Amino acid sequence: MTREELTSEVNSRLKLVRTEYNLTQDKMAVILGISKKTLVESEKGRRSLGWTEAVALTAIFRDSTILRDALGEDYPEMVSALALQETDIRYPSTMGGKVWWREIKSEKGYKIQQNLISGHYRLLDSKDAKLVSSFDLDLVEEYLDIRTRQ
Repeated sequence: MTREELTSEVNSRLKLVRTEYNLTQDKMAVILGISKKTLVESEKGRRSLGWTEAVALTAIFRDSTILRDALGEDYPEMVSALALQETDIRYPSTMGGKVWWREIKSEKGYKIQQNLISGHYRLLDSKDAKLVSSFDLDLVEEYLDIRTRQ
């Protein structure tokens, strides 16, 4: 999934999420930090939420059944992977992928895993700290190659 695809999915479900939480357009606009006019235009398909607004909606309504059905159970992790794509960042340690992950490749203490729900990949070091996360397996493998050559 790309940022554009995520934004499109969120846009198409904006009104459903609002009604799922029993919010008026006025309240939803305040929550998202946009004008009511912008919200109405977005719900009618005349305007699209941008990346930042889509991320805000997915973060604020992370327990939405509508969003989980559309994007998968672990969609907050997917949104994070999209947001941090092509960014070198130090992640905190993980639980090592004991749940929801399958190992794709292991080399010199590093392992590439794929999320069983969203399908995105991550590279963990020997202490199970996440080094990179992406939907692009080639990108994750490049990071692995760089780490194992050092």
